[in-house]
Order: sequence, then structure tokens, then C-alpha cells
Amino acid sequence: MPVISDPTDFNEEELYVDLRATLGLPLFLKCEGFNFAGSIKLKAATEMVDAAERDGILRPGSVLVESSSGNLGVALSMIAASRGYGFLCVTDARCNLPARRLMETLGSRVHVIDEPDASGGYLGARIAYVRALCASDDRFVWLNQYANQSNWRAHYRTTAPAIARRFPRLDVLFVGAGTTGTLMGCARWFWQWNRRVRIVAVDSVGSVTFGGDPGPRMIPGLGTSVRPQLLDATYVDEVVHVEEPDAVRTCRRLARRGFLFGGSTGTVVSGATQWLARPDRRDLTAVAIAPDLGDRYLDTVYRTNWLEEQELHGEDTLDPDELATLSG
Repeated sequence: MPVISDPTDFNEEELYVDLRATLGLPLFLKCEGFNFAGSIKLKAATEMVDAAERDGILRPGSVLVESSSGNLGVALSMIAASRGYGFLCVTDARCNLPARRLMETLGSRVHVIDEPDASGGYLGARIAYVRALCASDDRFVWLNQYANQSNWRAHYRTTAPAIARRFPRLDVLFVGAGTTGTLMGCARWFWQWNRRVRIVAVDSVGSVTFGGDPGPRMIPGLGTSVRPQLLDATYVDEVVHVEEPDAVRTCRRLARRGFLFGGSTGTVVSGATQWLARPDRRDLTAVAIAPDLGDRYLDTVYRTNWLEEQELHGEDTLDPDELATLSG
């Protein structure tokens, strides 16, 4: 194991879970949560901060500000703490409480937006707050993960080539769509290196990323209420939309086999399961990217009362003992 002095120096890049025994389908899950930030967002956060420092945008006394539903905020909190910057995360009520507490423990401030914008989404309201804050004080530096080219370049440089090295005969790659940084970085890499890999984006029902109708989404991470500026859909072969109860059911199914993953991972694996279910796809080599682990979701996805409150429970989500508890 390495000896490090900076928390960004460690990220486990080579861990995969073979899900054939769990799902009965040929799917390998690339686990991106084993670093000090706990998610794949450490890669984008590091790349964006490094670029801002090289360009002279970040200077001593600067205060980072970013809109985040949780994971990027944690990653930036960690980097800000290690490099001596202030950080303000602008989020909304869907941000998991453990993520908020972790950011504050690392010395960051968290501002929660509790009123949606005119379209009914929180992302537009979060971005408007960030813009107003930066206009009022030039100490604030907004990296803007939704348009920052370093977001996708982080995955072009690291995630995609790592997958290609491990699976030289890869047929299909499943990538969740949030800011689409991971999606665009991986898709561009495989296209530019002439690798015949089918890129399947996984999105949440209620997200407008690929032109769907906007709707309520309770699980943070994937999906948007504002179309990401980074997205170039010409690199994407197919899109699978996942209902949130299906994502929850997948998370809990994996947990019952000892694998505790986050809501974004449950969404990606659920979408991959749908796509691979056809008999003619059973012999493919398929990889899905797991953005995070499940410890920050213990009070939401893995808590039966929360599922009942959000009307995400049901026969397809909970096992018989849990359903009996609810009805009794």
C-alpha cells in the first residue's frame, strides 16, 4: 500500500465486483468509492481544482463555492481542507444528512436551498444562488461542475483507460448520467481510441438530461432538472431510464449479498439489469460504474420508514418481512 501525505493521492482504481452470482447476469461493477472522499467525484474535484490553480483562478484567500447534491461537495471539502481554501457547498434538502455533516466536519459551510425554481427543480435555484454569491464577492470561485471541461477530462484520463486495461474485450459500458462528466469522459475515450464499446447512459425517471419530462426525484446523485452543458448525446448509443423504486430495490438486493452501495449505484445497476435481461445479451462482457458506497444512504434508501414517507416502498422494493412490518 502507498504512503501518502495528501488525501487525493489515494484512490483504488482496480476493484471490480462480479455480479453474476447476485444478478444472474454478466455484469462487472467498477467500484469508485474507495478513497477518502468516498465517491468517484474525487477525480473530477481534483482535476478541476488543479486546473483552477494552474490558471491562477484559485489563489491564497480564495473560497470555493459549488452546487452539489452531496458527493462532489464532500470531495471539494476534503481538497479545500488539505490545501487551505474555504469552501461553501450550495445544496438542497435531498442532500443526505451524513454528507452535510461530513462537509461541516471537514471545515466547510453548507447552504441548503429549500425553494425550487420556476420549473419545480432545485438545481436552477442552487445555481442562481451561486451566481449571485460570486457577483457579490470576488473571493468566491465557482468551478461549475456542470460546464467545466476538467470534469470529463478526469475520466478520459483515468476511468476509461483503467476499464479498457482490465477488460480489453469490453462490449458495453453502463454509466450513470448526472453532470455527465463521467459519461462524456468515458464515451470520448472509447470513441477516440476506436474501441467498439456500446455506451449506455443510465438516467433517473424525472430527469430532463435526455429530454424526458421533469418530475420529482428523491435520491440525489443522478438526473438533473437542467440539461447539463457537458452533454454531447452523439457519443451515447442508448439511454435507460430507471424508476426510483427500482433503484432502491437493487440497492437492497445488493446489500442482502453483503455489498452496500449508494443510490446512484443502485440506479446504474438497475438500468444495466434491464438492458442485459434480453437472452441475446447474456454472453456480452459488460461493466457498470458504481459511483459511491452506501454508508451515506443508511437513513434514506436503507431505512424502511423513509421509503414509506417518500412512497417508494412496495412489493417490488421490500422483502416480505419488511412489508409485514409496515402493514402491522
